[in-house]
Amino acid sequence: MTKYLLKRLLHGLLSVIAVVIIVMVMIYTMLPRDKVFASDPLFAKQMNNARETYTHQKWEEYGYLDYVPYADYLAQLVKDGEIDEETREAAVSIARKEENDSEIVQEYVKKFTEYYQSKGYTVVRKDAVMSTPKKVASGGQQILFAHKDIPLIERVWKYFSGLIAVDNIHNVKDEIEDRGLTFTLHDPAYSDGRFSPAIIGNGTTHRYLLYTDGTFPFIHQNLITIRLGTSYNVNSGVDVFKTMTSSQGAYVQSEITFPTGLTEMSADNLHSATYVSGSRLANKINEDRFDTDYTNVELYRNGMSKMGYSFVIGIISVIMSYLLGVPLGILMARRKDKLIDKLGTFYIVFIIAVPSLAYIFLFKAIGGAAGFPTTFDMESSNVLMYVLPIVSLALPSIANLMKWLRRYMIDQMNSDYVKFARSGGLTEGEIFSKHILKNAIIPIVHGIPGSVLFALTGAIITERVYVVPGAGNLLTEAINKYDNSVIVGVTLFYAILSVVSIILGDLFMSLVDPRISFTTKNR
Repeated sequence: MTKYLLKRLLHGLLSVIAVVIIVMVMIYTMLPRDKVFASDPLFAKQMNNARETYTHQKWEEYGYLDYVPYADYLAQLVKDGEIDEETREAAVSIARKEENDSEIVQEYVKKFTEYYQSKGYTVVRKDAVMSTPKKVASGGQQILFAHKDIPLIERVWKYFSGLIAVDNIHNVKDEIEDRGLTFTLHDPAYSDGRFSPAIIGNGTTHRYLLYTDGTFPFIHQNLITIRLGTSYNVNSGVDVFKTMTSSQGAYVQSEITFPTGLTEMSADNLHSATYVSGSRLANKINEDRFDTDYTNVELYRNGMSKMGYSFVIGIISVIMSYLLGVPLGILMARRKDKLIDKLGTFYIVFIIAVPSLAYIFLFKAIGGAAGFPTTFDMESSNVLMYVLPIVSLALPSIANLMKWLRRYMIDQMNSDYVKFARSGGLTEGEIFSKHILKNAIIPIVHGIPGSVLFALTGAIITERVYVVPGAGNLLTEAINKYDNSVIVGVTLFYAILSVVSIILGDLFMSLVDPRISFTTKNR
């Protein structure tokens, strides 16, 4: 069993990497780069050379290329000790026209060009765009930079090497005192002195690496961070994983005691504090509240995360599907060609034949007429708003379970071992319960882990129709907005869930049927 699991995990890992590579190839080689600006309001405002600069800066952010301005090259020379600040100031100001450059500018422009061309970069220089003989047009300032497309293998390596980040006391580059970790049994975030163990870092990116509170799962950590990629359009500047797992809704204020001892009503979540250099003295509010630069905090909200809403709706629909689909499938098989079988077949054909969008709107109309909420509202406490999304999600799953369980059971009913069981004097009920059902249920069991895990990803159409703030439409939104990082991140998440669900499905099958063994025996 252990050998099998290791083998499947290895194959699954290779499959996940292959999927991500394919998606990256499609995004970065088959889709026009200009499409990333389709929903960028700032792009249309750029003019002349400023648009060229903005375009390459954004392409670098999106992972297409490496972009190096001439000024950054000179700054690096100063940092490396090759030139002093005075030389940099003299060499940095290129003329409006190349032929008007000073001798020192010509010297370092030549070095810049030769250095980056030798590394395979393309060097771009554009003279100033003039509106009059003496006036530079808007956005027309002269520019000089180098750029080079990032090879696919390098892009893949950077993505997977940065997928998991482990916080440590050397992450903060500033000079700070008492760099290290502190363990406490009484978290200072709680002024009442309650028993709440925590590990607090100094020099780490996060202030709290491990802490406890009264919310599920009660023990929380910031030591290990999953990075699926930073969004640029869908949720600008926020990692995909955080977008999926952060709470939503209105702010929830409570009495907070800040590190300085100040107590006030606030929605700040002190356990999420991260280090931002110089932020404490940047404004009066931070100075009054915090005694270090761990000032960047998230806010408490009254709603669940995107993944939370999707999972709640999804898992209830899965339970509903199995509670209804399995008994109905069994009943159809046992009453083959009878009224219940014909009604069940009609339902199955209806669900398969009618497009999902059509029957979702149909049941939305029926549910609305019956008084159920037809749109989701995070601020509402009415649990009835969950009913229509859950029912709409469960309908196709119920039909699918009915169809396959009926088919499996009818196939088993015609098997030789059933005929022998009948000849042995077993009743039809014993044959169904002890033999037919036990064999027919095995393929159904295989799909349980996948159904549960994919409840995390949400349902695209259902969540759009009922305006559920879940994770279901995240991928489609990212595709529409050409948000490459979100597309790759969500794809990776889906691929990992697929691999895990297959492995768990195999394990479930081996538990249900002792005849299934993943142990290789020598013969």
